[in-house]
Amino acid sequence: MALPGAFHEQPTVADGICVDTGAAPAVHVPTMVDVPLPLVVDRQAPTRADARRAAKRRRRTFTRPLRAANPPTPNPPAGKPETLRRLVPQALVVAFLAGGTTAFVAHDKAVRLSVDGGTPRTLHTFADDVTELLADEGVTVGAHDHVSPGPGSELDHGDEVVVRYGRPVTFTLDGHHRRVWTTADTVDEALRRLGVRAEGAYLSASRSTRIARTGLTLTVRTERTVTFMADGQERTLRTNAATVHEALAQAGITLHGQDTTSVAPGTFPRDGQTISVMRITDTREVREESVPYAVERSEDPELFRGAEVVDRAGRNGVRRVTYAVRTVNGVRQRPRRTGEELVHPPVSRVVRTGTRQRPASVAGTDGLDWGALAACESGGRPGAVDASGTYGGLYQFDVQTWRSLGGGGRPQDAPAAEQTHRAKKLYVQRGASPWPHCGRRLTG
Repeated sequence: MALPGAFHEQPTVADGICVDTGAAPAVHVPTMVDVPLPLVVDRQAPTRADARRAAKRRRRTFTRPLRAANPPTPNPPAGKPETLRRLVPQALVVAFLAGGTTAFVAHDKAVRLSVDGGTPRTLHTFADDVTELLADEGVTVGAHDHVSPGPGSELDHGDEVVVRYGRPVTFTLDGHHRRVWTTADTVDEALRRLGVRAEGAYLSASRSTRIARTGLTLTVRTERTVTFMADGQERTLRTNAATVHEALAQAGITLHGQDTTSVAPGTFPRDGQTISVMRITDTREVREESVPYAVERSEDPELFRGAEVVDRAGRNGVRRVTYAVRTVNGVRQRPRRTGEELVHPPVSRVVRTGTRQRPASVAGTDGLDWGALAACESGGRPGAVDASGTYGGLYQFDVQTWRSLGGGGRPQDAPAAEQTHRAKKLYVQRGASPWPHCGRRLTG
């Protein structure tokens, strides 16, 4: 320490702060504005947190040069105690500012920030981590955005922070619809990230199209192998067609009339699918069919029970029916009925059925062999008629004789029991003479 009267301050340089004790002493503090000069200086070394907070405060306030609070004074004469007392507080302030500047420099980092493919910027920041840096720069990220390194990661000098915004894409791939989020900003990049093979594919937007942050609707149809079986030939092609009908046209196959395919022409053709072309021919057929007649029955109390008399023979009608006939690849399908017309209506058969109680027997005839007589006359057939058409039934009655015995209609139309009953009545009247050749069979 120099003796009073011989005190001379040597020039000192600390962290960009220069103190000169020459003829015009002055204190120069760069980028500091209106910093109050403390009267007491704490000589304890500041902690790292304190240094960081001090550095941030200085970053906000170091905007322009600050002149010393006290105007420059002439170099005091040696040996003046007042000059020494004035210089000591100034030296303490310079030491305090030098320590803060060291902390400022130590915690200032140079980092590169790139936001959504924009031009990277080099920033000087006091942020401790990525989240704090983004907040300081006003960059907001959402759930679908990507930040590298991740939010909360510590920052070091020279780090690079990249922010990519997520974009919604309404994506239709080979007929399947879904909504995806991607940070890609072009269609080509989005397809690569989604693992979609774009070679030979149909794209609703070009690969160079940029994807806005509001999103994009994109339809992709990849190239597929489809096989057509048509007219006995097999044709295979690679296609990105949207429908089977469109793929048919690419294969050079034309559908005519009712022709169709084994799958609906409007469906999406799948990779490896085999589709058959069906050549269809429709024709019309008209057929005449018989309409059976009905039987109208009524009860007749004059006829013995079990006897029937046909008053009118039945006649079938005729119906004309139209059918649609389809032939598929030369194979005739089952006809389909499409209409009908009644050409001739049927005529009902009219029958009277007897209700009169039949007598138990005819006296004098029970011991005769009526079965043998019937076998001889008609072969035992109740409906037998001779070649001339005059005689009929089991016992070959003519109509006049039959009706004289109480029969109705024709004898061959009456039940066998009634025919036998009336034959017995005829035998009582005339014996076996009505049957000159077979009559002897009655008695054996």
